[in-house]
Amino acid sequence: MVIRPFGERALLVETDGQAAVLALHAALAASRPDVVTELVPAARTVLVRFAAPDAATAVRTWIGHAASDPAADAPPEAEPVVLDTVYDGDDLESTAAILGISADALVAAHTAAAWRVAFTGFAPGFGYLVSEDWPYDVPRLDAPRTRVPAGSVGLAGGFSGAYPRETPGGWRLIGRTDAPLFVPEASSPALLAPGAPVRFRPVRASAAPAAPAAVSEIGGFGVPGIRVVAPGVFASIQDLGRPGLGALGVARSGALDRAALRRGNRLVGNDETAAGIEAVLGGFRAVATRDTWFAVTGARGPILLDGRPVDQDAATLWPAGTELHLDWYAAGARAYLSVRGGLAVPAQVGSRSTDTMSGLGPASLRPGDALPLGEPAHPVPPNDLAPWDAPPDELEVALAPGPRADRFAASALPVLFESRWVVSAQADRVGVRLEGPELERTRADELPSEGMVPGALQVPPWGRPTILLADGPVTGGYPVIAVIPDAALDAIGQARPGTGIRFRHAR
Repeated sequence: MVIRPFGERALLVETDGQAAVLALHAALAASRPDVVTELVPAARTVLVRFAAPDAATAVRTWIGHAASDPAADAPPEAEPVVLDTVYDGDDLESTAAILGISADALVAAHTAAAWRVAFTGFAPGFGYLVSEDWPYDVPRLDAPRTRVPAGSVGLAGGFSGAYPRETPGGWRLIGRTDAPLFVPEASSPALLAPGAPVRFRPVRASAAPAAPAAVSEIGGFGVPGIRVVAPGVFASIQDLGRPGLGALGVARSGALDRAALRRGNRLVGNDETAAGIEAVLGGFRAVATRDTWFAVTGARGPILLDGRPVDQDAATLWPAGTELHLDWYAAGARAYLSVRGGLAVPAQVGSRSTDTMSGLGPASLRPGDALPLGEPAHPVPPNDLAPWDAPPDELEVALAPGPRADRFAASALPVLFESRWVVSAQADRVGVRLEGPELERTRADELPSEGMVPGALQVPPWGRPTILLADGPVTGGYPVIAVIPDAALDAIGQARPGTGIRFRHAR
């Protein structure tokens, strides 16, 4: 077992294989202290996240103790999750032929195996299932499908799995199930959580494919308070996201500049967790359908209420029938519109945030969307007169150690810290690709999937790093050379294409 640093608030525990991951994850889950916020198992690793940087030594000691006594406090074995499956997949016959067996023999082997959820990734609720009874290594499709129906049961490598929602995919499809694999509104949304035992049960009756986890439509939930006229470049509803659910394949999501959203909510008397609108680069317009208050924080640009300028970082009365216009920003990438009472759209998996990668939460905003408001939490306070600087065009950002720096040439870290990097046009809520010199890798092979965190600097084969952000994948196979501490991520969320970044060592 090797324990590697993963930024300031995480450790990556590397084992010698999938069986060891299952045992380690079970041992850690059985004795998890309060300071540990998340355990994310993957193909050969367990990512351990914790609340405070100064807890790293204690967490490392706890990991070693739990690993040395894996049976201590182990919970009793749960009853298997049974997935009724119709074996009529498009790839059933061809997969059996590749394995040199009949389709009936493939089905028999698949249903006889005792499966277990090794880890979750790719999409919320998508469990990678392994079994000591399964002898086959199944190659993925040469060309992935652009559309795999929800409920499809497939094989890839030594894994089996079932798609919770319609997505692209390259697994070989052998059947389908109508089990509710992921229900965003449920208190326990994922049917297949890491460590859960699973059985496939063949059924002859025609089972309808499971309904996909639909992206919520806007409107119809309470009394509308504002109506979107134009979303601008891109606008979405965001709160503080869904932290701590990476083991279920659910990204943190939420506002990329959390301090700006918190500030806006305070200005209009909301709880800091209330949902607001994150508007990218400007052009957003909306009309109040009843009298309310608003505040705009974050990126800097002209703010017009019925054509008249109003102040940023201040609570302003928004009379019914008047139009608010966030014009094109002069500094920063994301402005936050906080409205008194917060946006009261339905929550999914504990948050109202739009996750652009997984499809959780409400759809991105469109013209005509009517947005309901909740009940105010507090009175509108006196204006906050503290000066707030505009987001800068040049950033200096601390970097903490990443778990895979040993996969790079000795020159890579000096190049990373001595170069000026530039935010490219390929920047969104999933990640920010940087332009600059190549970071030379000494190993070309990719890693088996392992846990990721917002702020991770992944380096793909072309050698330029990508900074993962709040909607980024919870697991990935590109090596992480370094990690931006959580406190610096708000500044990255405001970096627009062309912003320069220099890295320094975290103290």
